[in-house]
Amino acid sequence: MSDAAIALIVILFALLFSSAPIAVALGLTTFIYFFYFTTIPLTQIPETLFNALNTFPLMAIPFFVLAATIMSRGGISERLTNAGIAVVGGFRGGLAMTAVMSCVFFAAISGSSPATVVAVGTLLIPAMIRNGYGRDFSTGLIATSGSLGILIPPSIPLIVYGIATEQSIGDLFIAGIVPGLVAGAMLMVMVVVISRRREYGTGEFAVHMTSKEKVRAFRDAGLSLLLPLLVLGGIYGGIFTPTEAAAMAVFYALLISLLVYREISVKDLGTILLASARTSSMVMFIIANGILFSFVLTSERIPNEITQALVGLDLQPWSFLLLVTIVLLIAGCFMETSSAILIIAPILLPIALELGINPIHLGIIMVMNLEIGMITPPLGLNLFVASGLSGMSVLRVAKAALPSAAVLLVALLLVTYIPWLSQVLID
Repeated sequence: MSDAAIALIVILFALLFSSAPIAVALGLTTFIYFFYFTTIPLTQIPETLFNALNTFPLMAIPFFVLAATIMSRGGISERLTNAGIAVVGGFRGGLAMTAVMSCVFFAAISGSSPATVVAVGTLLIPAMIRNGYGRDFSTGLIATSGSLGILIPPSIPLIVYGIATEQSIGDLFIAGIVPGLVAGAMLMVMVVVISRRREYGTGEFAVHMTSKEKVRAFRDAGLSLLLPLLVLGGIYGGIFTPTEAAAMAVFYALLISLLVYREISVKDLGTILLASARTSSMVMFIIANGILFSFVLTSERIPNEITQALVGLDLQPWSFLLLVTIVLLIAGCFMETSSAILIIAPILLPIALELGINPIHLGIIMVMNLEIGMITPPLGLNLFVASGLSGMSVLRVAKAALPSAAVLLVALLLVTYIPWLSQVLID
């Protein structure tokens, strides 16, 4: 490895450990590389940044963010919660099971983990506490279940992985369905076991729902759940591209939020557009700097050198995947999801291809690893969101999330070593 490559890695990690924002760390490292180690004019930096964002598939991200913002403010989470109560509210631990189901459903709408935690947690954390569930258990469960938002399609990290590795975003979306449902089902089983042991939830929560109210709850939630069917069906049916699907998601979200649910009005659109623009600009700025840093990695041939070194170790596919899991679990503690994908995916992909590992399967493994990073300190974003909702400290939320995080880890290992789970719908 060249002196320039070593210097860049040292500078990057020094900036990260100094608490510099990840986008600033990536951008400043790239600037130093251009200034000290190349003869390329600095005007190349803004041009490269522009070209990094000037891609049609990347436009799907602001559209999905806008659709999620519209639907999160349009009463979707309340309707999904009512539908969950209608299904499992009469069982012991039913409200906690409803929380997991609501997170799975809302994840299939928003594609965002923090948005899922906010939308579902705002309603269900206070409701669970009122109905006898422990504050720690309630908050930890929502924080963990909300992390499914970055796996179940439409998923922004899967779009980023597809762009970084030039893989089909449609196939990645389809591949994320079964692993996401498996993780959700395992969390439901954990909820049943803990609720029985601790005598949480006696099942009376849904007793007063009449059959007519249950039918209405399903009908209202059904309109919301048509969105992922529209997105995935359209992409996989060849009707439109992922970017066009994202635009259709915005149109559908506006249609049902304004005309059917009527939870928002035309006057609210300015606030919604501003909120989604802030989120999108933050994500896109990180992605642009990540792609810029990937250019530096490629210029210094760092991915090739790491590939040759690891291939020289004569790793088997199972041992490589175990190494990937360890590396990503550690990276998830310190890095934002999209940044981790942009930096690590180009390094791992050549090795995976050399070992015969499906790149779509690798993408699902990466995202599942990084979703656990959403609930691990010091930078687990879901911990901070859940802390704000519950009034608990971040470390207390992290401790409360340990049992459900262990369940996600088991689900990760299952998906990692049973590739069929991520490939069954695309084979």
